[in-house]
Amino acid sequence: MRPLVHPPLDGVTVEGILHALSDPVRVAIYARIVASDCPQTCSNFLKLSERDIPKSTLSQHFKILRDAGLIRSERRGVQMHNTPRCTEIDSRFPGLIAAIIHAHKLQSLQPEGKRSARKGGRQARPRKMERRSAASR
Repeated sequence: MRPLVHPPLDGVTVEGILHALSDPVRVAIYARIVASDCPQTCSNFLKLSERDIPKSTLSQHFKILRDAGLIRSERRGVQMHNTPRCTEIDSRFPGLIAAIIHAHKLQSLQPEGKRSARKGGRQARPRKMERRSAASR
């Protein structure tokens, strides 16, 4: 097995954190890990928000969270136990994680239809009204 790599605290960046938490599944996973009092195994997240998540997809999500420095993972037998690095990150970027988790909680309380007016990543632009000249009427 390959060893798990955790970036040192000075290697953790705001950009890396924001990128890792830009995916709705990853931010939901991370919020649950942060809210838990004990390490969370990867198998705890096989069903998330009423959706089944394949193990291979979960592995990728946990790798991205680990590479961003958000979690510390430890192998125990065949299971991977994950804990948040909130205290460490808060010493480097005070209030950042708390603000992101708070915003995620507020967003998750909104009805599904009101969460985002955008589908597919782009917001539709209103069309400009064309003026007709008097000659074309």
